[in-house]
Amino acid sequence: MRRLLLLAAALAVAACGGKSHEEAKAPEAAPPEPAAAAAPAPTADAAAIDAAVANADRSKEDKDQDAWRRPAEVLTFMELRPGQHALDYFAAAGYYTELMSRVVGAEGKVIAYNNDEYRKFSGDGPTKRYGSNRLPNVVEVTQPVDTVQLDPASVDVVLFMQSYHDLYWRPKDGSWPKTDAAKALAQLVPALKPGAVVVVVDHAANAGGEPTETVTAMHRIDPAILKRDFEAAGLKFDSESPAFANPADDHSKEVFDKSIRHKTDQVMYKFRKS
Repeated sequence: MRRLLLLAAALAVAACGGKSHEEAKAPEAAPPEPAAAAAPAPTADAAAIDAAVANADRSKEDKDQDAWRRPAEVLTFMELRPGQHALDYFAAAGYYTELMSRVVGAEGKVIAYNNDEYRKFSGDGPTKRYGSNRLPNVVEVTQPVDTVQLDPASVDVVLFMQSYHDLYWRPKDGSWPKTDAAKALAQLVPALKPGAVVVVVDHAANAGGEPTETVTAMHRIDPAILKRDFEAAGLKFDSESPAFANPADDHSKEVFDKSIRHKTDQVMYKFRKS
Protein backbone atom coordinates (compact mmCIF):
# COMPACT_ATOMS: atom_id res chain seq x y z
CA MET A 1 0.00 0.00 0.00
CA ARG A 2 2.77 2.46 0.89
CA ARG A 3 4.40 1.82 -2.49
CA LEU A 4 1.12 2.55 -4.23
CA LEU A 5 0.72 5.84 -2.36
CA LEU A 6 4.26 6.97 -3.21
CA LEU A 7 3.73 6.08 -6.87
CA ALA A 8 0.49 8.06 -7.00
CA ALA A 9 2.19 11.11 -5.49
CA ALA A 10 5.02 10.91 -8.03
CA LEU A 11 2.55 10.74 -10.90
CA ALA A 12 0.70 13.78 -9.57
CA VAL A 13 3.89 15.83 -9.45
CA ALA A 14 4.80 14.76 -12.95
CA ALA A 15 1.38 15.77 -14.24
CA CYS A 16 1.96 19.27 -12.83
CA GLY A 17 5.27 19.62 -14.68
CA GLY A 18 7.30 19.32 -11.52
CA LYS A 19 5.46 22.27 -9.89
CA SER A 20 3.87 22.35 -6.49
CA HIS A 21 0.11 21.89 -6.25
CA GLU A 22 -0.44 25.61 -5.61
CA GLU A 23 1.84 26.57 -8.53
CA ALA A 24 -0.04 24.20 -10.80
CA LYS A 25 -3.31 25.96 -9.98
CA ALA A 26 -1.88 29.49 -10.51
CA PRO A 27 -2.89 31.11 -13.82
CA GLU A 28 -0.21 31.90 -16.40
CA ALA A 29 1.21 35.44 -16.14
CA ALA A 30 -0.20 37.88 -18.68
CA PRO A 31 2.20 38.86 -21.47
CA PRO A 32 3.82 42.28 -21.02
CA GLU A 33 2.08 45.25 -22.56
CA PRO A 34 3.75 46.45 -25.79
CA ALA A 35 5.86 49.57 -25.34
CA ALA A 36 4.11 52.77 -26.28
CA ALA A 37 5.15 54.11 -29.66
CA ALA A 38 7.53 57.06 -29.50
CA ALA A 39 5.96 60.42 -30.25
CA PRO A 40 6.67 61.49 -33.82
CA ALA A 41 9.42 64.05 -34.25
CA PRO A 42 8.20 67.59 -34.95
CA THR A 43 8.05 68.48 -38.61
CA ALA A 44 7.52 71.58 -40.66
CA ASP A 45 4.11 72.39 -42.08
CA ALA A 46 4.78 71.92 -45.80
CA ALA A 47 1.43 73.34 -46.89
CA ALA A 48 1.89 76.50 -44.83
CA ILE A 49 5.43 76.96 -46.16
CA ASP A 50 4.38 76.48 -49.78
CA ALA A 51 1.53 78.94 -49.30
CA ALA A 52 3.89 81.52 -47.77
CA VAL A 53 6.36 81.30 -50.65
CA ALA A 54 3.56 81.47 -53.24
CA ASN A 55 1.73 84.36 -51.52
CA ALA A 56 0.69 86.93 -54.12
CA ASP A 57 1.37 89.81 -51.73
CA ARG A 58 5.13 89.19 -51.76
CA SER A 59 7.15 91.78 -53.67
CA LYS A 60 8.71 91.04 -57.05
CA GLU A 61 12.09 91.87 -55.52
CA ASP A 62 11.65 89.13 -52.91
CA LYS A 63 10.42 86.59 -55.44
CA ASP A 64 13.38 87.29 -57.69
CA GLN A 65 15.67 86.24 -54.82
CA ASP A 66 13.95 82.92 -54.16
CA ALA A 67 16.19 80.97 -56.56
CA TRP A 68 19.34 81.58 -54.51
CA ARG A 69 17.76 82.05 -51.09
CA ARG A 70 15.89 78.70 -51.25
CA PRO A 71 13.23 79.68 -48.73
CA ALA A 72 11.21 76.46 -48.77
CA GLU A 73 14.30 74.40 -47.91
CA VAL A 74 15.32 76.75 -45.11
CA LEU A 75 11.87 77.01 -43.53
CA THR A 76 11.42 73.24 -43.74
CA PHE A 77 14.78 72.65 -42.06
CA MET A 78 13.66 75.05 -39.33
CA GLU A 79 10.60 72.84 -38.66
CA LEU A 80 8.48 75.99 -38.93
CA ARG A 81 4.77 75.59 -38.19
CA PRO A 82 1.70 77.75 -37.56
CA GLY A 83 1.37 79.12 -34.05
CA GLN A 84 5.09 79.24 -33.29
CA HIS A 85 7.05 82.19 -31.94
CA ALA A 86 10.08 82.79 -34.16
CA LEU A 87 13.09 85.09 -34.13
CA ASP A 88 14.90 86.36 -37.23
CA TYR A 89 18.30 87.34 -35.79
CA PHE A 90 19.86 90.25 -37.73
CA ALA A 91 16.79 90.28 -39.92
CA ALA A 92 18.01 93.25 -42.02
CA ALA A 93 15.17 94.27 -44.37
CA GLY A 94 13.15 91.18 -43.46
CA TYR A 95 13.04 88.89 -46.50
CA TYR A 96 12.87 85.84 -44.21
CA THR A 97 10.88 87.64 -41.52
CA GLU A 98 7.97 88.04 -43.92
CA LEU A 99 7.99 84.38 -44.92
CA MET A 100 8.22 83.28 -41.29
CA SER A 101 5.35 85.63 -40.46
CA ARG A 102 3.12 84.03 -43.07
CA VAL A 103 3.93 80.49 -41.93
CA VAL A 104 3.34 81.02 -38.19
CA GLY A 105 0.12 82.89 -38.95
CA ALA A 106 -2.19 84.91 -36.76
CA GLU A 107 -1.64 82.68 -33.71
CA GLY A 108 2.15 83.01 -34.03
CA LYS A 109 4.66 85.79 -33.69
CA VAL A 110 7.95 86.79 -35.34
CA ILE A 111 10.59 89.07 -33.83
CA ALA A 112 12.60 90.94 -36.44
CA TYR A 113 15.77 91.67 -34.49
CA ASN A 114 18.48 94.11 -35.60
CA ASN A 115 21.04 96.16 -33.77
CA ASP A 116 21.31 99.82 -34.74
CA GLU A 117 23.96 99.08 -37.37
CA TYR A 118 21.93 96.39 -39.13
CA ARG A 119 18.83 98.56 -39.01
CA LYS A 120 20.71 101.48 -40.57
CA PHE A 121 22.20 99.21 -43.24
CA SER A 122 18.66 98.09 -44.16
CA GLY A 123 17.58 101.60 -45.12
CA ASP A 124 13.84 101.93 -45.61
CA GLY A 125 13.40 98.20 -46.22
CA PRO A 126 11.84 97.42 -42.80
CA THR A 127 9.51 100.43 -43.02
CA LYS A 128 8.22 99.27 -46.40
CA ARG A 129 7.80 95.72 -45.22
CA TYR A 130 6.11 96.34 -41.86
CA GLY A 131 4.52 99.75 -42.41
CA SER A 132 0.75 100.24 -42.24
CA ASN A 133 0.51 97.09 -40.11
CA ARG A 134 1.22 94.99 -43.21
CA LEU A 135 2.49 92.05 -41.14
CA PRO A 136 0.66 92.42 -37.82
CA ASN A 137 2.32 89.42 -36.15
CA VAL A 138 5.82 90.90 -36.59
CA VAL A 139 7.48 92.84 -33.77
CA GLU A 140 10.58 94.87 -34.57
CA VAL A 141 13.28 94.90 -31.90
CA THR A 142 16.32 97.14 -32.36
CA GLN A 143 18.76 96.94 -29.46
CA PRO A 144 22.49 96.37 -28.87
CA VAL A 145 23.60 92.75 -29.16
CA ASP A 146 24.94 92.50 -25.62
CA THR A 147 21.80 93.85 -23.96
CA VAL A 148 18.90 92.77 -26.18
CA GLN A 149 15.82 92.03 -24.09
CA LEU A 150 13.93 88.83 -24.94
CA ASP A 151 11.27 87.18 -22.78
CA PRO A 152 12.47 83.99 -21.07
CA ALA A 153 11.38 80.69 -22.65
CA SER A 154 9.34 82.48 -25.30
CA VAL A 155 10.90 81.47 -28.64
CA ASP A 156 10.36 78.22 -30.60
CA VAL A 157 12.74 78.77 -33.49
CA VAL A 158 15.58 81.14 -34.46
CA LEU A 159 17.21 81.85 -37.81
CA PHE A 160 20.69 83.29 -38.37
CA MET A 161 20.75 83.75 -42.14
CA GLN A 162 24.30 84.55 -43.29
CA SER A 163 24.57 86.82 -40.28
CA TYR A 164 26.18 85.04 -37.33
CA HIS A 165 29.65 85.74 -38.69
CA ASP A 166 29.04 89.47 -38.26
CA LEU A 167 29.46 89.05 -34.52
CA TYR A 168 33.18 88.61 -35.35
CA TRP A 169 33.39 91.44 -37.89
CA ARG A 170 35.96 94.16 -37.14
CA PRO A 171 35.91 96.74 -39.97
CA LYS A 172 38.71 99.29 -39.90
CA ASP A 173 36.32 102.21 -40.28
CA GLY A 174 34.66 101.41 -36.95
CA SER A 175 31.22 101.09 -38.55
CA TRP A 176 30.46 98.00 -36.48
CA PRO A 177 30.75 97.65 -32.69
CA LYS A 178 33.03 95.04 -31.12
CA THR A 179 30.27 92.56 -30.61
CA ASP A 180 30.93 89.52 -28.45
CA ALA A 181 29.52 86.27 -29.88
CA ALA A 182 29.48 84.53 -26.50
CA LYS A 183 27.55 87.39 -24.89
CA ALA A 184 25.10 87.45 -27.80
CA LEU A 185 24.31 83.76 -27.33
CA ALA A 186 24.15 84.21 -23.56
CA GLN A 187 21.35 86.73 -24.16
CA LEU A 188 19.61 84.47 -26.66
CA VAL A 189 19.61 81.00 -25.06
CA PRO A 190 17.44 81.84 -22.01
CA ALA A 191 14.76 83.08 -24.41
CA LEU A 192 14.49 79.65 -26.05
CA LYS A 193 11.82 77.18 -25.03
CA PRO A 194 12.87 73.58 -24.25
CA GLY A 195 13.23 71.82 -27.60
CA ALA A 196 13.61 75.09 -29.49
CA VAL A 197 15.49 75.00 -32.80
CA VAL A 198 18.25 77.37 -33.93
CA VAL A 199 19.24 77.26 -37.61
CA VAL A 200 22.46 78.89 -38.78
CA VAL A 201 23.34 79.43 -42.44
CA ASP A 202 26.74 80.95 -43.13
CA HIS A 203 29.54 81.29 -45.68
CA ALA A 204 32.26 78.71 -45.12
CA ALA A 205 35.92 79.57 -44.56
CA ASN A 206 38.77 77.08 -44.67
CA ALA A 207 39.29 75.06 -41.52
CA GLY A 208 41.48 76.58 -38.85
CA GLY A 209 40.99 80.21 -39.82
CA GLU A 210 40.84 82.72 -36.98
CA PRO A 211 37.24 84.02 -37.11
CA THR A 212 37.87 87.76 -36.78
CA GLU A 213 40.39 87.51 -39.62
CA THR A 214 38.33 85.43 -42.05
CA VAL A 215 35.17 87.38 -41.31
CA THR A 216 36.76 90.81 -41.60
CA ALA A 217 38.57 89.88 -44.80
CA MET A 218 35.91 87.81 -46.57
CA HIS A 219 32.73 87.53 -44.43
CA ARG A 220 33.44 83.80 -44.07
CA ILE A 221 33.68 81.66 -40.94
CA ASP A 222 35.09 78.22 -40.24
CA PRO A 223 32.04 75.94 -39.67
CA ALA A 224 33.84 74.42 -36.69
CA ILE A 225 33.57 77.81 -34.96
CA LEU A 226 29.78 77.71 -35.38
CA LYS A 227 29.57 74.32 -33.70
CA ARG A 228 31.98 75.37 -30.98
CA ASP A 229 30.08 78.56 -30.15
CA PHE A 230 26.56 77.15 -30.10
CA GLU A 231 27.52 74.03 -28.19
CA ALA A 232 29.43 76.13 -25.67
CA ALA A 233 26.24 78.16 -25.19
CA GLY A 234 24.41 74.99 -24.18
CA LEU A 235 22.75 73.96 -27.44
CA LYS A 236 23.05 70.50 -28.97
CA PHE A 237 24.07 70.03 -32.59
CA ASP A 238 21.13 68.32 -34.30
CA SER A 239 21.81 68.00 -38.03
CA GLU A 240 22.97 69.77 -41.18
CA SER A 241 21.64 70.30 -44.69
CA PRO A 242 23.68 70.43 -47.92
CA ALA A 243 21.20 72.85 -49.53
CA PHE A 244 23.80 75.64 -49.90
CA ALA A 245 26.93 73.53 -50.38
CA ASN A 246 29.12 74.37 -53.39
CA PRO A 247 32.30 72.30 -53.76
CA ALA A 248 33.42 74.58 -56.60
CA ASP A 249 33.94 77.44 -54.12
CA ASP A 250 37.52 77.27 -52.82
CA HIS A 251 36.80 79.77 -49.99
CA SER A 252 39.45 82.18 -51.27
CA LYS A 253 37.18 85.03 -52.38
CA GLU A 254 35.17 87.60 -50.50
CA VAL A 255 31.50 86.64 -50.58
CA PHE A 256 30.64 89.83 -52.49
CA ASP A 257 33.01 88.97 -55.36
CA LYS A 258 30.92 88.90 -58.55
CA SER A 259 32.32 85.52 -59.54
CA ILE A 260 30.95 83.84 -56.41
CA ARG A 261 28.14 86.16 -55.24
CA HIS A 262 25.07 84.12 -54.19
CA LYS A 263 27.00 80.92 -54.98
CA THR A 264 29.34 80.63 -52.01
CA ASP A 265 29.85 77.34 -50.23
CA GLN A 266 27.64 77.59 -47.17
CA VAL A 267 26.71 75.36 -44.26
CA MET A 268 23.22 75.05 -42.82
CA TYR A 269 23.33 73.73 -39.26
CA LYS A 270 20.52 72.98 -36.83
CA PHE A 271 21.00 73.20 -33.07
CA ARG A 272 18.43 72.34 -30.41
CA LYS A 273 17.86 73.31 -26.79
CA SER A 274 17.38 70.37 -24.44
